Amino acid sequence: MARQARAWYLQRISAMVLALCVLVHIAVIIYAVRGGLTGVEILARTRGNWGFGLFYVVFVVACAVHVPVGLANIAAEWLHWTESQTRLLSMLAGAIILFMGLRAVMGVTFS
Repeated sequence: MARQARAWYLQRISAMVLALCVLVHIAVIIYAVRGGLTGVEILARTRGNWGFGLFYVVFVVACAVHVPVGLANIAAEWLHWTESQTRLLSMLAGAIILFMGLRAVMGVTFS
C-alpha cells in the first residue's frame, strides 16, 4: 500500500512539473515561430545554453517519473500483469525515456 501511495504522489507531482514545462515549451515554440527563426538559428541559440539544457533535463526527468507509473497501472488493470511484471515494465520504460531524453538534450544543447 505504501508503494502505491508513493507512486500516486510521484505521478501527481510530476504531472504538476510537466504542466508547467509544457506551457513554457509551447510559449518558446510560439516565440520562435512568430520570430521567424529557422532550425539553424534555434540550434545556435540552444548550443551551450545551460538554462535551456537544465529546463529540458527537468522536463525529461518529469516524463521519466510520470509515464512509468501510468504504464504500470495500465498493465495491471487492463492486462492483469503481476506486480513484478509491472515494476519491470515501469523501470524499463523510465530508463528508456531518461536515456533517450537526456541524449536529445545533450545533442541539442552541448554538441
